[in-house]
Amino acid sequence: MEKKEGGGGGEGAAPRHTCLKLVTELDPIFVKGTWFSSHFHLSFTDGLHSWLCNATEEEVKERAEQWDQPVSVYIQLAETHLGFQMPGSVYRFTDAGDGYKRLSWTFEKEGTKLEWRWKCQPSPDSKKSTAGILDFLMDANIRLSFLDFDVSLVANIVRVDEEVVKKTESFERLKGEAEKCLTQSEKFSSEKVEFESAIYGKFLSVLNAKKRKLRELRDQLSKKEASGKFPQEEESEKTESFDEDTDHEKSEEELPEKLAGTSTNVSSTRGKGRNVPSTRGRARGRGSKRATLA
Repeated sequence: MEKKEGGGGGEGAAPRHTCLKLVTELDPIFVKGTWFSSHFHLSFTDGLHSWLCNATEEEVKERAEQWDQPVSVYIQLAETHLGFQMPGSVYRFTDAGDGYKRLSWTFEKEGTKLEWRWKCQPSPDSKKSTAGILDFLMDANIRLSFLDFDVSLVANIVRVDEEVVKKTESFERLKGEAEKCLTQSEKFSSEKVEFESAIYGKFLSVLNAKKRKLRELRDQLSKKEASGKFPQEEESEKTESFDEDTDHEKSEEELPEKLAGTSTNVSSTRGKGRNVPSTRGRARGRGSKRATLA
């Protein structure tokens, strides 16, 4: 767990604070660190006892020179390893005699494994030191709770914003489709009006032509009525005269046949009455037939 306040590494910069439950080879301990630009303060507790390590500027500078590092790099390295437990490092918090403890942790530099060590003295007031660490942890937890709440709130706001963006995009898409449908509907309506106008125009032209034809027929009928003869009557008269001529021709053709049949019947009747056929009678009969035909 880490809590940081302030910024850069200048002399006037506010101190930074960290707090970590450090898992060592023996038992876990809590480490609180206060980091300045040129020195640092550490507090340790196992719940019953507490220890302090207040490194001065001279001590930090000396240690940094031993490792050929600037002071700022040395302090940043310590803050990193005591603000977060590094998985590749081995942490130890061992007895150093007379109630002292020695804190150490390993790290690698340019392929070489090094060990960072500092000696910690017992706190003159273990209860106060432990209470200070616990208060810091509670305050940090509260801050983290608020931070989690803020993060959750921000996440919800982001999610709502994403939903709003999606809904807006969907609305814009539906709006575009609706405008497209409206445009097509207006186009279809215009085409329907044009089609109906063209059809009505053709229908009116045909209707007017029919009306003109009817007026012409009506005028012809009026003229015929004025002359006193209808075209139908003339046709019927022509038909009747044709039928009469045909009947007259038929009667002229059937007359010789009827006369011939009558002569034959008469001659046969005469022959039967005399019972003797006579050449003269036949001749007379033929002559009379000729005379009749003539």
